[in-house]
Amino acid sequence: MPIITKITQQKKNKERYNIFLDGKYAFSVDEEVLARYQLGKNKEINDLDIGEIEYEDEIRKGFNKALIYLSYRMRSEHEIILHLREHEMGEASIEETMHKLRKYGYVNDSEFAKAFLNTQLRTSDKGPRHIGQALKDKGIEAGIIEETLAAISQEEWLERAEQVIEKVIKKNPKQSKLQIKKKGQDTLSRKGYEGTVTGRVLSEISIERNEEEKWAAVYSQAKKAHTKYIRKYEGYEYEQRMKQALFRKGFSGEEIEKAIEHLQEEGQSY
Repeated sequence: MPIITKITQQKKNKERYNIFLDGKYAFSVDEEVLARYQLGKNKEINDLDIGEIEYEDEIRKGFNKALIYLSYRMRSEHEIILHLREHEMGEASIEETMHKLRKYGYVNDSEFAKAFLNTQLRTSDKGPRHIGQALKDKGIEAGIIEETLAAISQEEWLERAEQVIEKVIKKNPKQSKLQIKKKGQDTLSRKGYEGTVTGRVLSEISIERNEEEKWAAVYSQAKKAHTKYIRKYEGYEYEQRMKQALFRKGFSGEEIEKAIEHLQEEGQSY
């Protein structure tokens, strides 16, 4: 059987050792594996011993890589498995590594999901559907996702959705109420809020504007419509196109008439 003729400590990693068999380099092991198998000079080892040692060493390396990966932030089991696969670890070694991580409490998908949800609630305005999809992408089981999201009440999701709509209102002072509600609906859907929450928020939201703000909105939209139609239409057809466009945006007939008259007075002839 081969005999260990030399053991040297690696220069770049003091916790790993190079093993030489019959005068030739054979493999390297972690310090913990070296001690566990009592590897020393003049010890005889067979091929089965070598295979077992290399397997245990791969698990040890995987465990250390996982701990480093976890040192930056919490990870789901799926994220860690993908990370270990990127380092070309075998599936059996990965499974044993994951077993050790679970045993020592380094991974727990339920705790990860809760922490992820809390971070999203604190740092973003995303809704449950968006957060749920993000957890699914990280490999979290459907049951855990459902349980995690259920911890947040419907009222809290409603409050968050209201905050999103309030931002939409502030960012679009020159749009009609109808336009804002449409934009708000699209925004809430994109951010992952459920239809029931969106419908309730939009039905209850109050868009208060003074006369000056109302005029700024209709005039701004009239100018945009004018730019679009003035080169294509004239006279009665132009005026009808203008009225139809502004009506679809939710402005009243009185507001539309006033805006068109104002454009005429400014010399925006048609």
